[in-house]
Amino acid sequence: MDVAQARSECEQVLQTVSSSVVADDEFLETVLTAVLAKGHVLIEDVPGTGKTLTARSFASALGLSFSRVQFTPDLLPADVTGTQLYRESDDAFEFSEGPIFANFVLADEINRAPPKTQAALLEAMAERQVTVGGETHPLPDPFVVVATQNPVESEGVFPLPAAQRDRFLIKTSIGYPDPTAERGLLRQRTRRDEQTPSVRTVLDPERVRSLQAVPETVTVHDDIVGYITDIAQATRDDTRVEVGVSPRGTQRLLEATRARAIVDGRAFVRPVDVTAVAEPVLAHRLSLTADASVDGTTPAAVVSGTLDSVPAPTVSPPEERVATEG
Repeated sequence: MDVAQARSECEQVLQTVSSSVVADDEFLETVLTAVLAKGHVLIEDVPGTGKTLTARSFASALGLSFSRVQFTPDLLPADVTGTQLYRESDDAFEFSEGPIFANFVLADEINRAPPKTQAALLEAMAERQVTVGGETHPLPDPFVVVATQNPVESEGVFPLPAAQRDRFLIKTSIGYPDPTAERGLLRQRTRRDEQTPSVRTVLDPERVRSLQAVPETVTVHDDIVGYITDIAQATRDDTRVEVGVSPRGTQRLLEATRARAIVDGRAFVRPVDVTAVAEPVLAHRLSLTADASVDGTTPAAVVSGTLDSVPAPTVSPPEERVATEG
């Protein structure tokens, strides 16, 4: 699949999802960017904004198997990964797959589960496999986890530790729709019998795998690489930050910028691709100092300030550079 075909596939998916999810284009493109980069998504927003619908709609449009896990305080790791069941007829144990064995997994209200159950996702998200009873089981390919959490409630929740947050390529939010969009949502609801709108299937697992391979062909100029590393270093040098972006976070930013270029239909990365994904990729990886938190500083504000302070390079398209050199 070439870049033009990939761009066409992305447009079809976005158009299909936007027919059921009331959200701005930037949010939907950000989620699709994570899928292309083989990453996972954390959506943090108040209840009723469409987080679950977003995950289900993307799974349907991409033609991927979908599984939803409702995280609760009594949820056990085996409820997510699966367990060994004894078959008396065969006098042997047999592995019973948990809901994690799907292409597109929704971890709903992930911060309601205890740390032990949250940790059950770590191996799955990082290694795309689970180990139960000493046996390792590969997960389906493609494999994407979309987790949701409610930032408002503080009782009965277990905040995600830094190691868990770092497993998510992107952290984003939907936000409230504007009045016009909300009126359109209500009008759509009066024209159908089902509460949840249906989404047509655009792709299939094989085409999604082909689509995910395209970002690896995207050209990244040395100046862009330098720009990304300068941004990461600036977060580490910021006096408001206790723990800056790790080398893994820098790599994830590179992967996201290449995927974003594909969403925009380009075979090369521009600085605008970096700035478009920097906040959702980097903000949740920062740990602020106590003084900064008391002052009301947010990780997103730190990333925004970093982008303002680090000069962006001027990079011309590859074909223009070849012409100039010739």
